Amino acid sequence: MSPDEVRLAFPSWSVAGPIRIEHVARVVSLLERWAEARSVTAAELARWRRAALLHDALRDADEGVLRRYGPQPPWPVKTWHGPAAAAAAAADGEGDRGVLDAVRYHSLGFAGWDDAGRMLYLADYVEPGRTYERQMLDAWIERTAAEPRAVLREVAALRIGWRLKNGGWIARETWEFWNSIVADASSSPA
Repeated sequence: MSPDEVRLAFPSWSVAGPIRIEHVARVVSLLERWAEARSVTAAELARWRRAALLHDALRDADEGVLRRYGPQPPWPVKTWHGPAAAAAAAADGEGDRGVLDAVRYHSLGFAGWDDAGRMLYLADYVEPGRTYERQMLDAWIERTAAEPRAVLREVAALRIGWRLKNGGWIARETWEFWNSIVADASSSPA
């Protein structure tokens, strides 16, 4: 999906500048690539696309705009765009709980995610526009279609480990997400 296609597909309530639109286009493209490699159904791919299109639809909104979509969780303000976008999407007619949870928790992780949430979490973090640790991210991109569970665990471990190393805040949802990854090795990887 090109940035122009993303711009046209964004909901009318979105607040996203050109850099954000380009990021979302890369996330959608990566999800499409993985879906094709994994022979995901058209209906499931449509869910992944909707989650990707919505996840950062309010990322460039200010705190006042985010608060208009309802009470925000006790998380850092920079993570409020997910819950606000999920609330806006629900009010706009999105009724798929998996898509809404993917959008709401994409910055933190969520133990109750289905494939849409897990794959969005991965694509959002490793997409080709990220400039840090590019070799590692590229390796994860290549492995995800065949090894989604392993890559999900590695990405979550890196993200959580970075927060711990730097004395950062860790949400209860993030810990529950981590515990669900390591505790349930037999369930669907993504």
